Amino acid sequence: MYLSRMCRNIRPLFNFEPPATDEEVTAAALQYVRKVSGTREPKGKNVAIFEKAVADITRATRRLVDSLETKAPPKNREEEAAKARARNQVRFG
Repeated sequence: MYLSRMCRNIRPLFNFEPPATDEEVTAAALQYVRKVSGTREPKGKNVAIFEKAVADITRATRRLVDSLETKAPPKNREEEAAKARARNQVRFG
């Protein structure tokens, strides 16, 4: 399985304080649908199908994130963002 390889634009949403917002969940769903469909802007009949997929995945993602449990303390968004910037600095210079 390829679970360790995730689209860089989709960020982890679980176990943050404050919890992931609906906007973050929808943005992740949108990125997923774009990646899977291979299109950024659907055309014609595909628009409704694309939008339904985003809505379905948003609901599923919200259920998942809200249902997961951990004993680990919640992560701090600013600290995680700083770590990501440091990794990017090393990676891209």
